[in-house]
Amino acid sequence: MSSHSQSHRGLVAATLLAAFAVLCGAGTLAAAQDQPPPQWELFGGYSFFYPGTDVHGMLPGGLVPVSSRLESNPRGIGASVTYNFNRWFGLTVDSSGHWGSGEDGLDRLDDAGFYNVSVGPKLTFRRAHFAPFIEAMVGWHRLSSDTFGSDNRVGFIGGGGIDVPLSKHFGLRLIQGDYAVSNHHFGASSIVPSTTVEGVRLQSGLVFMFGGGGPAAPVAASCSVTPSEVMVGEPVAASATASNFNPNHTLTYTWSSTGGTVSGKDTTATVDTNGVAGGSYTVTAHVSDPKMKKGGEASCSSNFTVKEPPKNPPAMSCTANPASLQAGGSAAITCNCTSPDNVAVTVGGWSAPGGSISGNGNTATLNTAGASPGPITVSATCTDSRGLNIQATTLVAVENPPVSPEVRQLEARLALHSIYFPTAQPTVQNPDGGLLASQQQTLLSLAGDFRKYLEIKPDANLILGSHADPRGSVEYNQALSERRVERTRHFLIEHGVPDASIETKAFGKEQNLSDAQVRDAVEQNPELTPEEHQRILKNMQTIILASNRRVDVTLSTTGQQSVRQYPFNAADSLTLLKQEGTKKTPRPATKKKAKPAAQP
Repeated sequence: MSSHSQSHRGLVAATLLAAFAVLCGAGTLAAAQDQPPPQWELFGGYSFFYPGTDVHGMLPGGLVPVSSRLESNPRGIGASVTYNFNRWFGLTVDSSGHWGSGEDGLDRLDDAGFYNVSVGPKLTFRRAHFAPFIEAMVGWHRLSSDTFGSDNRVGFIGGGGIDVPLSKHFGLRLIQGDYAVSNHHFGASSIVPSTTVEGVRLQSGLVFMFGGGGPAAPVAASCSVTPSEVMVGEPVAASATASNFNPNHTLTYTWSSTGGTVSGKDTTATVDTNGVAGGSYTVTAHVSDPKMKKGGEASCSSNFTVKEPPKNPPAMSCTANPASLQAGGSAAITCNCTSPDNVAVTVGGWSAPGGSISGNGNTATLNTAGASPGPITVSATCTDSRGLNIQATTLVAVENPPVSPEVRQLEARLALHSIYFPTAQPTVQNPDGGLLASQQQTLLSLAGDFRKYLEIKPDANLILGSHADPRGSVEYNQALSERRVERTRHFLIEHGVPDASIETKAFGKEQNLSDAQVRDAVEQNPELTPEEHQRILKNMQTIILASNRRVDVTLSTTGQQSVRQYPFNAADSLTLLKQEGTKKTPRPATKKKAKPAAQP
């Protein structure tokens, strides 16, 4: 191989290596630009072609092929049109024409011309201020020799370059370097060797851009939070994604939140929800490009929900020890209170309707001194640190102290017979009369036993209830029953019973015993013989009237009432049975003169 051929191949290799180094370096930085790409690009400009080959052919009349080095450098023009499918990929139709001449302008043997029309893909790496590209094309190649003529073949051109956009529709192609390969024949192939073109094409010129070129997509940002729902005190992670910004610029992120404390300066941030009330809040990211003079800001927001811990009221139960005691004793009350939400609780507000209660914390003491027998409800209130409260109660049963045998005997003796009066006694003229000897004896026994009873139970009372038989008028019977109860009260007072320990009631003829009740009392009377039962039952009307002329005695502490049985065996029982002097209830007036009314 000649030194010319070697130097030619070295130049081609160096040119291609330099072109690809520039393209690869620019391609690693290319990803986006501020303006969208044009749909059509039209290039036109100067084209330089270095064929770098020896041409082989037959001279006219020659018998042997000859070769000549194409030393001239054909110069010409180049043009191309590219249709861009998107910002990176396009289809290019390329054409160029080159013709050569000696330095003196005379045609020489080594003068040659090179022309091509090729088509192929183009890949452009667009940036804001320059657009490197690479391309590979196949098409028609024509090599012309002044000596041997012209030959048309299919050839390949591949390479790249750099465009500099100067405006939306106009730019400058700084340099384009291509490697061209084609194989030509000037003569019979069996005699004349082929002429292989391995040349370098260099171009520079103007670029015109049309179509496309709509407004650049506006910058934007999107936000998200994880998780979107938290309990108070749990953190919220927020992130922001910016789009349509220049990837080579450093963006500034500013975070804010309507609730909680937000920390973060890049694409992620954290919201601290400690102390935040339950509700819905918004975290916002503001993204800006300091290098963009206009339209370099975007914001995004995302919502999150903070839930407060559950607010369940406390639970409490109370117990008494002992749960049953005699009046005057004390019971320990204990209340256990807990919070389902594990917050602090306190117990207080002790109260009791009987006795006295004193408490400290969750324990209290119930003193039943002075309390009446029966259940006492002790209550307390438990309150947590949030103000939620609940009340609980427990029962303490207060019992009467044990009754001694002596008291039982006294109470049994106090259950005496009722006191009976004769008809119409005592009278208005003699209010201290009417109390027969047998009945006074009954009251004397009652007074003696009751005085002893008061020594044991000083709060006991005797309740006296007076009645009259139904024969008198309402007014008369009421006044009569009042005289009877007062006569009985005075007798008891005269024999040592305190006035304060006696209560009196006058019923008149109200609440009288019925016929059936009197008959039953007679039949149940253990003091009568069967013959006496029969004789008395034959005079029931008289017995019924006498049975309602009485004063009943009730003991307040036990509620026991005197036995309402007529004293048939008393020495003065017949006096009690007499009906003379009874004032009967007036009848309607008649023409006959009314007889004097009897006294009840």
